[in-house]
Amino acid sequence: MANPQAPHREPPAWAAGLAGLLSLAVAMGIGRFAFTPMLPLMLQAGQLDVAGGGWVAAANYAGYLIGALTAARTGWTAPRLAATALLGTAALTAAMALQGPLMWWAALRLLAGIASAWAFVATAIWCLSALARAGSPSWSSAVYAGVGGGIALAGLHCLAGAAAGVGPVALWLQLGALALVLSIPVLGVLARLPRAQAASTAASRRAAMPRGSAGLVVCYAVLGFGYILPATFLPVLAREVVEDPRIFGLAWPLFGATAAVSTLVAARLLRRASRVQVWAASHLLMGLGVLLPSLWRNGWTIALSALLVGGTFMVVTLAGVQEIRARAQGDATALVGRMTAAFALGQIAGPVLSSLLLRASPGHGLSLSLQAGALTLFASAIWLWRASAASSTRLQETSHAR
Repeated sequence: MANPQAPHREPPAWAAGLAGLLSLAVAMGIGRFAFTPMLPLMLQAGQLDVAGGGWVAAANYAGYLIGALTAARTGWTAPRLAATALLGTAALTAAMALQGPLMWWAALRLLAGIASAWAFVATAIWCLSALARAGSPSWSSAVYAGVGGGIALAGLHCLAGAAAGVGPVALWLQLGALALVLSIPVLGVLARLPRAQAASTAASRRAAMPRGSAGLVVCYAVLGFGYILPATFLPVLAREVVEDPRIFGLAWPLFGATAAVSTLVAARLLRRASRVQVWAASHLLMGLGVLLPSLWRNGWTIALSALLVGGTFMVVTLAGVQEIRARAQGDATALVGRMTAAFALGQIAGPVLSSLLLRASPGHGLSLSLQAGALTLFASAIWLWRASAASSTRLQETSHAR
């Protein structure tokens, strides 16, 4: 028998969609990527060097991998997992204001990565379920605009603070407060959700890898490796071109705004071409964006890099996950989990490689890292395009045989 109070407690579709958008903005824009616009300011204040920044960034990505693997094992409901993760994100961001050794900041970013992954997984569960119950799936794509929107918001806040002469310590506190403020309406919506099934699930059986899907998983790891280099160091590269924070600070908000817009046009692109073709083209464009600043470092190449990388990485995320789900026979959870793990490992490898190359070649290490990322993206684009052509050929042969 239905609970007569449920219709009064259930939030409307617009509230659930907006709360999901804000949740991703906090989890990704601040929890994962606030360090990117903060890094050049911390460098300027003498708190870190570029190599140290790479290790701190890698710790956050390692935390994201841990969080993705443990979210379903907490035994909490999705709303509780989301609330805990969002409040943890706010606290851990503010704690970055406390001075300490490099390992202190790395530990904080590791925990922030775990919280970000928990929030991302939990939001996918409660928000999309709430939208489905409300009969408004059209909100689903808009929810993912929160990733780019949060990146842009955090970047603009750091830009404004740096232009006003605010130091890194105060900015970390402000970002923590911003995360808390954005989380409050989300917590209100979570409190109105009906009791849901626990976020933990029984371990799924090992799924067989569909033909050709192992290559897709590798290409998804390449996405993590390629995009994370400019996603981590783009403001630093811009700072090398111009010292004025009001100018070099624009690189990251531009990156985030482009990512937000790309999620709104991705659905239309995927209706006109196959998912693998869109994926291949995105890797090609992203590779150009990663390569340009390593060859010519000026304002134009930095801006083009922000546009090309920011405008493709969320498109690849949507196309890649949809493709692996379509190829799965039965439950796709295990296959999507493998892609997520591969993506996280690629993200970890990028900053670690850059830190090693920076120590080996201080003057050219970052450029070499970007070129390595671009090379892998170009190679994966070729593989994806050939895989798409081979798939089309098989479909045509099957059609003729019939």
